[in-house]
Amino acid sequence: MILPGDAPESIAAAARCIRSGGLLGLPTETVYGLAANADDDAAVAQIFRAKGRPADHPLIVHVADAGAVAHYASDVPAFARQLMQAFWPGPLTLILPRRPDVAKATAGGNATIGLRCPAHPVAQALLKALMDCQTMPLCVWGLAAPSANQFGRVSPTTASHVQGEFGGDLLILDGGACHVGIESTIIDCSRGQPVLLRPGAITPEQVQAVCGLKVVSKDDVDTLAVPAPKASGTLDSHYAPRARVRLMDAQQLQAALRDGVSGTRVAVWHRSLLQEPAAGVLSQRMPSDAAIAARQLFAVLRAFDLQGVAQIWVETPPDASEWDGVRDRLQRAATI
Repeated sequence: MILPGDAPESIAAAARCIRSGGLLGLPTETVYGLAANADDDAAVAQIFRAKGRPADHPLIVHVADAGAVAHYASDVPAFARQLMQAFWPGPLTLILPRRPDVAKATAGGNATIGLRCPAHPVAQALLKALMDCQTMPLCVWGLAAPSANQFGRVSPTTASHVQGEFGGDLLILDGGACHVGIESTIIDCSRGQPVLLRPGAITPEQVQAVCGLKVVSKDDVDTLAVPAPKASGTLDSHYAPRARVRLMDAQQLQAALRDGVSGTRVAVWHRSLLQEPAAGVLSQRMPSDAAIAARQLFAVLRAFDLQGVAQIWVETPPDASEWDGVRDRLQRAATI
């Protein structure tokens, strides 16, 4: 059931659902999440079952503000506080040491936990309602909310996408189409310096400008003494539609179209002008602006899937930091 997210009675119904141990479709500025009380292990277990997600693959906790961080984190470095102040609410997840007595199931049993403060007004309204400890019997400090889709598949950016994944029985707050469109940047703050675990709308250059520390690539983590923590959305294969995704540069794409598609239904998401579009090939132009392309990415993949194509050919995005999030999601979607 989809409810208008801007209605007070919808927020009240969603809060009752969460407090009773239920699941909820939640809009954020990045993607829609499948939410449950992060401190309710039984409710969190429902998320893993519904998504078909491995129970040791941690979930991100969404909090109303930085004041809730102390409930989940045993230590918050100064540079992490700087990042919270600069980018929260917003599409930035911070990995911090977890207090051992909280959110064990949400963290997949790991010693660290991912925390994020979403900017979407509907998510904020619900999180603040759940933090009402004066008039309500249960104070909910945060929501575990991975993307509301089957594990490894395309993330949802509208309420109807969520309903298509989980059916009409799931309560879903409709907050419109997601403004950012890809999942949050993940910065590991548990090893003494910022480590980029997943690119997103917030770039390493922006992080470094705020905290004054070099952002270490996940490919360079062997330079740190402490092993990398597990984090959401970092598996090699992820974000995949039913159709096979192939990444090509402009020349490869043009050559593939000239060679023909051998009876296979193909869709193309391209940046350069297609000089010889093949008959019967579906095509859509990729925006030249990275933020707009990110906003459209998952919806484009879903739309192509709905049209029954067998392959989706995508022109590789530019090699620039603002495109890192889009490029990352496409590379994972193309991994078999």
